[in-house]
Amino acid sequence: MAEKVLIVGSGPAGLTAAIYAARAGLEPVVIEGFERGGQLMLTTDVENYPGFPDGVLGPELMEQLRKQAERFGTRIIAADVDEVDFSAHPFRAWAGDDEYEAETVIISTGASARWLGIPGEERLRGHGVSACATCDGFFFRDRELAVVGGGDSAMEEALFLTRFASKVTIIHRRDEFRASEIMVRRALAHDKIDVVWDSVVEEVLGDDEVTGVRIRNVKTGEVSVLAVDGMFVAIGHDPNTAVFRDQIDLDAKGYIVLHGASRTSVPGVFAGGDVADSVYRQAITAAGMGCQAALDAQHWLEEREA
Repeated sequence: MAEKVLIVGSGPAGLTAAIYAARAGLEPVVIEGFERGGQLMLTTDVENYPGFPDGVLGPELMEQLRKQAERFGTRIIAADVDEVDFSAHPFRAWAGDDEYEAETVIISTGASARWLGIPGEERLRGHGVSACATCDGFFFRDRELAVVGGGDSAMEEALFLTRFASKVTIIHRRDEFRASEIMVRRALAHDKIDVVWDSVVEEVLGDDEVTGVRIRNVKTGEVSVLAVDGMFVAIGHDPNTAVFRDQIDLDAKGYIVLHGASRTSVPGVFAGGDVADSVYRQAITAAGMGCQAALDAQHWLEEREA
């Protein structure tokens, strides 16, 4: 028998969708993925999620959302979806050797930040290394920071961080930015922003927290150390949509194309969170989109029954 609602992914969007679907009596099934909880599982203090005046640890917030979803009857499965078939109804999804059928599907697999893959980066993630200035910039008041990248995201991160940091150094591997002209002008004109051109970060330094970054000039080969208290990587995100390619419409960057709040190109398949949002990428916006997807799935099921 097909599930009424199958949710793929277990970040804020997926678990919020599960809470709403479960409370509507739809008995949702969440295939959470082996990296359950999304990007918040890699975040230490979350201070901008409503309802937590003293902040909350990212993993703790996700655990509370998970328990809330289970309280209302959500079934959560620890597996990764390997394949889907949206060409016929009921929809089908495979996770390992198990096959699932569903009347509706909500996709909430999120997006993954691109990282540099250098020594010290993973070890100090959450302790001075971040990919989200909006999430973590507040913790670096009156500190010196580095931003790695050269696109609009890097300019936006650097400009946002000037609200808190005493100095922001943008490190870029080329001799000109690829960002839009207006963003470049704003960044270069800001008195708190410096630029290190033609350079790459080869190592993040520090034991328990970031103390600096080791930089190599790609033209001269010269190696130097820049003393900073944090490094923000802004080289883009990749939506986790590989398994859905050729099943639903994706944009040029791989994000799911939405029609209205949550409807995809396949009737009965909905999406929410960072997998369809390349702009905001916040836990609270993802949760809101998960709510919309669950309500849209509920209404779609009611229309079919009618």
